[in-house]
Amino acid sequence: VVLEWTNPTCPYVVRHTTAGTMRTLDAAFADTDVVWLAIDSTRTVVPADSAAAREAAQLAYPVLQDPHGTVGRQYGARTTPHMFVIDREGKVRYSGAIDDDPRGQNATPINHVDRAVRAVLAGQAPPVSSTEPYGCSVKYEGA
Repeated sequence: VVLEWTNPTCPYVVRHTTAGTMRTLDAAFADTDVVWLAIDSTRTVVPADSAAAREAAQLAYPVLQDPHGTVGRQYGARTTPHMFVIDREGKVRYSGAIDDDPRGQNATPINHVDRAVRAVLAGQAPPVSSTEPYGCSVKYEGA
């Protein structure tokens, strides 16, 4: 399972949406049993906002609402995007940034999630288990 924390108003999310980063990566694993889910823990985003953003981004995977931040806080999601790769046993095998290119200026960024998913599918440990996530802070309720 790949969990992607998202917020349709975050400039980092918008950049990845425009570039097709998540959509392309999800599609790369379409013939596997990888499940990709986006979660929006933003206190002000309503389901209609997420649905519109999902449609505009042409995402094949659902955007789940977490308006009280319960799931986000359990995982320790800090930014949008903040990515998690979970193996078949439910163990978090990777947590952190989608890639090593916070500003979108690297012509050949290292996609940490791609590497982690491919390793887990091959029964191996990801090359790195965590990186520092970048993006907008998650706008939790009460924060």
